[in-house]
Amino acid sequence: MRHFSELSPSTLRVVDAAEDLLQHRGYNGFSYDDVAALVGIKKPSIHHHFPRKEDLVASVTQRYSFRLRAKLLEIEGRTGDPYERLVAYGGLFEEIFASGGKLCLGGMLGAQSESLPESVMAEVKEFFRINVRWLRAMVTEGQEAGIFRTDSPAKCLAEVLLCALEGSMVVGRTLRCARGPAEVGRTVLAGFRLPAAEGKRSARVARELEPESP
Repeated sequence: MRHFSELSPSTLRVVDAAEDLLQHRGYNGFSYDDVAALVGIKKPSIHHHFPRKEDLVASVTQRYSFRLRAKLLEIEGRTGDPYERLVAYGGLFEEIFASGGKLCLGGMLGAQSESLPESVMAEVKEFFRINVRWLRAMVTEGQEAGIFRTDSPAKCLAEVLLCALEGSMVVGRTLRCARGPAEVGRTVLAGFRLPAAEGKRSARVARELEPESP
C-alpha cells in the first residue's frame, strides 16, 4: 500500500470521496461506482491507483489517523490543563457529528470489524491505539495533578471516555439527538474529576507511592 503522502492531487480527490462515503455508509455501503460518481471520473481510473477496495480504504484510514495526530498536537499546544485537553478532544467528535450525519471513521469501521480485510483492520486498530495512548497520558497527568480520580487505572478511564464519545455519535445519529458528543464527553469527565480537597490528597498519595529513582 502506498503512503497517502505519495498520492497525487487527483488521487487524493478519490480518497476524499471515499472518506465521505465511509463515514456515512461504512465499508460495505459503498462501491467504486459511488466514488466515481462523486469525483466525476470513470471507475477504471480508480482501479489504476487502488486495484482493490481495501487498498483505498486502508489509505483513507491511514490519512485519518495522521490528521488525528496533528489535531492532538494542536490541542496540547493550546492548553496544558489535562481536563481542558480532554474537553477539546470531545470537541473533535462534535465537529464530525455536526457535519451532516457523519460518524467517526474509526468507529464506523470498527463496528464492521468482522468483515474488514486485514490491511484495513490493521489501520483501524492503529487509529484506536493512537486515541487510547493519548487519552491515557492525559488522564495520568490529571491523576498526578490531583484533578482526576485514582481508584481506576488511567487506561480504563481513557477507554471509558473513548467508548462514550464513539457511542454518542451512533446513538445520536440514530435517535436524532440534540445532545452531541461534546456534552456527553463533559458529563463523563465530570465523573472523573475530584473535589479540590480530595484531589490534593490523592495527588499527595500518588507521589508517596511513586517508586524512588535508582
